[in-house]
Amino acid sequence: MIKLIRRASAEARAFLQEHADDALESEVVRKLKTPRAASRKRSDAETDDEPPARKRAAADEKPGRKPRFAPVTFSEEGGVRFLHFGTEWVQGAMRLRHPWRLELEYAQQMMAWLLFLDAPPKIAQLGLGSAALTKFCYRHFTQSHVEAVELNPAVVIAAHSMFALPSDDARLRVTECDAWDYVSDAANHASLGVMQVDLYDATARGPVLDSVAFYRACRECLTEPGMLSVNLFGDHPSFERNLKNLRTVFDGRVVALPEVHLGNRIVLAFKGPPLAFSAEQLALRAKHIENSFELPARDWLVKLSQITGADDFSI
Repeated sequence: MIKLIRRASAEARAFLQEHADDALESEVVRKLKTPRAASRKRSDAETDDEPPARKRAAADEKPGRKPRFAPVTFSEEGGVRFLHFGTEWVQGAMRLRHPWRLELEYAQQMMAWLLFLDAPPKIAQLGLGSAALTKFCYRHFTQSHVEAVELNPAVVIAAHSMFALPSDDARLRVTECDAWDYVSDAANHASLGVMQVDLYDATARGPVLDSVAFYRACRECLTEPGMLSVNLFGDHPSFERNLKNLRTVFDGRVVALPEVHLGNRIVLAFKGPPLAFSAEQLALRAKHIENSFELPARDWLVKLSQITGADDFSI
């Protein structure tokens, strides 16, 4: 398992090295050089009757305008392929021999909702990245509909062509739109048992959507019971703001797990009736998770007890 969140520049590794992999020079990869970002904040000037996100993206790409998105780039090392947005920051990873596994520790920890909920009828991922979470949920939760929301079409192409994301089918859907528009759509309210939020731009220093309004819209999309898992950076000023906003929206029913990698902290937020689990119940669930999904659930329990000061859990 790779524990680093920063790697050497993907531009240098994937495109500029003399002996770069020929596949990275293919027709598909040339398409992936279109600049991008995972999502964006809505400006004060925008209104509810603005054109769809894809039309706005096309307008932004007129000659002479600054590119709207950072470039989608790649690197490979030690049998692992990494996704970047034109910087050294890792936006996702896949071990080539095990494309369905969750390679990065923070991505594994975003599945910690399994300690408290069974797989719900519908799961959504905001920010597709390398599609690791989307693929994992699709493969293992065969009774669940899995949806990923991604603004940039280049990232969608990359997920399919470079990171083994299957095509859409009856259980899998990639929705190409702004994450804000998705959670604001009343059609999505009260439809998701779990939402996983991982919205970062090229600098990867803080989520691009993190307001009270955004998290309130996320909460509206959840069923009861329902859970939100969010990837934050604990060593960045945005962490305290996000944690405060999440606590405000979810009535304090929020748990921030200890730091992994170089600053990643996963925050879990709960909606619905109170939940209570004994230490024995949590141990049984953790054993099932490890046996069924090869995820380090007992380590999650250790971290959870460090946060709560108890082996049982209620929220």
